[in-house]
This record gives sequence, C-alpha cells and structure tokens, in this order.
Amino acid sequence: MNDHVNYLAPVSALSVEDRSNFIWKCYAHVVGAILAFAAVEVYLFSSGTAAAIAIPMLNNWWMVLGAFILGGWGAAHVAHRVESTTAQYAALAFFVVLEGLIFAPLLFMAYSIEPGMIDSAAGITLLGCAGLIATVQITKKDFSFLRGMLVWGGMLAMVAIIGSMLFGFQLGTWFSVAMIGFAGAAVLYDTSNIIHHYPQDKYVAASLELFSSIALMFWYVLQMFLNRD
Repeated sequence: MNDHVNYLAPVSALSVEDRSNFIWKCYAHVVGAILAFAAVEVYLFSSGTAAAIAIPMLNNWWMVLGAFILGGWGAAHVAHRVESTTAQYAALAFFVVLEGLIFAPLLFMAYSIEPGMIDSAAGITLLGCAGLIATVQITKKDFSFLRGMLVWGGMLAMVAIIGSMLFGFQLGTWFSVAMIGFAGAAVLYDTSNIIHHYPQDKYVAASLELFSSIALMFWYVLQMFLNRD
C-alpha cells in the first residue's frame, strides 16, 4: 500500500500490449513469491528449524508482530525507491524469507493442533484473493480511493495490537475477521494500482505489495481458524 508509484508515466498510459505484459509480469512474480514462501516453510519444517524457533518466538509474540509489520513496510519502501531491478528483486527475496520466518511459529502451532487447518486457510486465502483480483480485472475500477481507509485502518489495528500486548486482553475472532476484510481491501487497492498507477519499471515492487497483502490475509485467516479451536 505505497503511494510512491507515480514518478513515471503510469502503466495505464502505455499501449495495450505493454500494459498487458506489465500486469502479467506482476502476477507471475506474485505466484513466484508464494511458491518461494512455501519452499521456505518446507525447509524450515523439514530441517527442524520451525520447531526450534517456534517457542522462543511465541514467547515474544509482540516482536513477531512488530517484525511482520515493519518488515513489510521496509521492504516495500526500498523496492519503490531503488531504480535497479536487481535491488527490487533483493527486496522481494528478503521479504519472502522474512515472511517465512515470521509465519513459522503460527504454522507450527496450527500444524500441532490440526495439520489440515493450514491447507484450509491457504485455500480460502487464495480463492478469496483470486476473486478480488478478478473483480478489479473485470470491472477496471480504480480503487485508489481506499488508500485513506487503509491508512486509518492500519493505524487502528496497530493501536489494538499494541493495546492487547500492554493490557493483556485477547483480540479474538472478530478482530481476525476485521483484519481479513482489511487485507481484502488492500488486495483490491494493490491490484488497482497494478492496472492503473504503477510505472512500467516497478513490476517487482508491485508484486511485493500484492504478495504482502495476500500474506496478511493468510495470517488472519489462519488466526481465525486457531481462535475457533
């Protein structure tokens, strides 16, 4: 959800062929990031690293949440400001690995309770995001008006998370539902920017933004399953 996307002519000003190539490059990189994330998790679980880091991270959950939020902002900040495509790829790779580490304790907890929960959460996330992306593609609507809502919603979510840490109350299922809605709005916003506003040389940064929103939705869908159990 970055607003630094208009330094060059937006992709909407390009020819139909160039615009189509840009959009499909973005989606291909998002799919690649998802597969790389899955590969990182497979390695962490098969090597025993996930089990080794799960308990220490769960005991310092506020640090995990902080890394989750700051890592996304930092990687997106770098990806949007560097001119080199190589540096954008480095930011995307860094964020994928960081997400893999941050998700490890949550996935380990879910796997310990019910292994099928992870597949269910992943399936719901992918279907939901595919529907949202298709909505933007079909309607061609510009959802950039969502930016203000996402900024305020993100700030309120941060206040709620920090408050729960300081005062010891549980955010519960309804907070997860609200954050799933927030992530859905972010997917709409990011996809709209891919179609309308990103410059042609920022397809890696655009894919990082969309992957970040999909990861956010997966996080809270999985949290909702865990809260249910």
